[in-house]
Amino acid sequence: MQQYLDLLREILEKGVDRPTRTGINTRSVFGRTMRFKMADGFPAVTTKKLAFESLKAELLWFISGSSDVKELQKLGSRIWDANAEAPYWKPRAKFEGDVGRIYGVQWRRWRGPDGKETDQLKKTIENIKKNPESRRHIVNAWNPAELDQMALPPCHTFFHFYVADGKLSLLMYQRSCDMFLGVPFNIASYSLLLHMVAQVCNLQPDEFVHVLGDTHIYHNHFEQVKEQLTRKPFPLPQLWLNPDVKNIGDFRMDDIKLLNYQHHPPIKAPMAV
Repeated sequence: MQQYLDLLREILEKGVDRPTRTGINTRSVFGRTMRFKMADGFPAVTTKKLAFESLKAELLWFISGSSDVKELQKLGSRIWDANAEAPYWKPRAKFEGDVGRIYGVQWRRWRGPDGKETDQLKKTIENIKKNPESRRHIVNAWNPAELDQMALPPCHTFFHFYVADGKLSLLMYQRSCDMFLGVPFNIASYSLLLHMVAQVCNLQPDEFVHVLGDTHIYHNHFEQVKEQLTRKPFPLPQLWLNPDVKNIGDFRMDDIKLLNYQHHPPIKAPMAV
């Protein structure tokens, strides 16, 4: 995870200060790439504690295609509560706890101009199995016609699978990258997704490639980042998945475990909504 720490330092030292819609300024750079080989260990940040249980819950919630935060809460995570209650969104919510046509809804029920819905994730997994060399293994969360129907337009906008020599890699483009709070979560979440899809497709997980657009640190996270940069990383942990799970929708919380995860204490910071 040294490349993540190096990018934090680059932003602090060379980034540009910019205003945001949240009212909290950021310091940012634009267009960066990080690469994580799964053979090196599971890329969970060790210079602070990663909320892995919450991460698992969110990913399983996305995979289910749900937009109901109460379903996420049942899995033990409340990380979307603030978005569901946001003043700009709550008047538009269809029901209490609804966050609209966000990530999982787009992954599983993408709606075209004719109203027809497409299960992008299911089709992509089927295509990986049938035609692994295809260059079309893409799942897109950025549906321009439905951005106003989302409590939060997607930050991680699309992901692309690649198969070679029996190994599966995943590239994800992220338009808006909160480097202190969000990005460690996103790295681990998409690495987990890579492992899960690799297992159900009978492939080896190889590399997660993270392409970052607006790559920023909020000004009210500066002190936390500086503290994190004083810490020495620990060796990466390992990921365990229940080998009996063969379908992407069958994973449950107990089927996913992080092993030998050594980390520094948590560092708290406010989330901009």
